[in-house]
Amino acid sequence: MTLLRERSDRGQAEPSARGGLLTGLLRTARPKQWVKNVLVAAAPAAAGVLFTAHALTRLALVFVLFTACAAAVYLVNDARDAEADRAHPVKCRRPVAAGQVPVPVAYAAGTVLGVLAPAAAALLCPSELAALLAGYLVMQLAYCVSLKHVLVVDLAVVTAGFVMRAVAGGLALGIPLSRWFLITTGFGALFMVAAKRYSEAVQLAGNDGATRALLTEYTTGYLRFVWQLAAGVAVLGYCLWALEEGGVPHTSVLPWRQLSVVAFVLAVLRYAVFADRGTAGEPEDVVLGDRALALIGLVWAAMYALAVADW
Repeated sequence: MTLLRERSDRGQAEPSARGGLLTGLLRTARPKQWVKNVLVAAAPAAAGVLFTAHALTRLALVFVLFTACAAAVYLVNDARDAEADRAHPVKCRRPVAAGQVPVPVAYAAGTVLGVLAPAAAALLCPSELAALLAGYLVMQLAYCVSLKHVLVVDLAVVTAGFVMRAVAGGLALGIPLSRWFLITTGFGALFMVAAKRYSEAVQLAGNDGATRALLTEYTTGYLRFVWQLAAGVAVLGYCLWALEEGGVPHTSVLPWRQLSVVAFVLAVLRYAVFADRGTAGEPEDVVLGDRALALIGLVWAAMYALAVADW
């Protein structure tokens, strides 16, 4: 009877452990971060070709492939940083650091996703997109290994990840990308990345061993300078795009493209409130967690859509 009971208990525990492992792998893949991959729709939306069956199908595939690549990087990163994360007040709860996902399993899952995503892109998408995904993986893995310890380069690599997401949508559908689109996207991303680093430095100041090592080499004054500079360039780039008519006057009811500058600047100013307070954590948390910022974002999106549609 005891043996049967032990076998029964073991049989009940295995599915639970399996479920715990799968849940841990999913948490390590950072589902909340997947919202960043919506950037793949930015270029098609700007070009006015987003709402076609071909575009939606192709962008859904690109979203999934980019999500798989990002998940692969997160898995490898958490496996490498497991020991350091255990000393962090928040990161210690990550599944790999907490022991829910064994380090070898995290490495294996990351490797599988990292190989399959570019391979699928090579079969189903333009070759340029497959090359972009492969480049993204190489760059991000290099970041995990060493680049995150190099001043300024760490900011550039994280920013480049955002830009590559935006470029991916254009490559998938063969859409030319304007210089203003790239400038605004790049410096807008740098603004949010530097604001997050600044907030981390402010919140974890004096907490030895409880933060990323590179933050001890940055000063809060320098990080403040970076996010302020990036915000200024992003606004300038957007204004130049909005005011550039290209010799063709608008035929819409109102000059939506020019008016969208107001909403864009307000969004930057609202985000800067959190950056200045040192509470600008993950960009998606800031945007979705503040009703005023979310409302400004919706107004901007509506104006942008009306400008593209020339309504």
